[in-house]
Amino acid sequence: MYQALTHGVRVTAAPEFMERESAHEQGRYFWAYTIEIVNLSLQTVQLMTRHWFITDGKGEVHEVRGDGVVGKQPVLRPGESFSYTSGCPLMTPDGSMRGYYAMLGEDGVVFDVEVPLFPLDSPYVKKVLH
Repeated sequence: MYQALTHGVRVTAAPEFMERESAHEQGRYFWAYTIEIVNLSLQTVQLMTRHWFITDGKGEVHEVRGDGVVGKQPVLRPGESFSYTSGCPLMTPDGSMRGYYAMLGEDGVVFDVEVPLFPLDSPYVKKVLH
């Protein structure tokens, strides 16, 4: 698991390669990732938007922006958490993801919360020892 804590909001990411959803022979690889967001701050916050940077094994970066996550814009009171699972396809057997959530505080201030960098590794990655 990979974690980041920003402005009192902890984000944990847990990626998993999905062999059944992938087709190595055709250059299609798929990962599921589960995100847990925990509000450790003293104010209620709402997740408004997401901004992902997905880097494939060739170093190409793809940006994804949108409202909320999995069709939701969860409101988290102090101490509350929200978890969801989503997926990421790539044309390479490895890559990584990182990003930000724009959160709206009860004080009306919008702030970014870091989603930690996490690897997308499959069993098809050639390991090189240096």
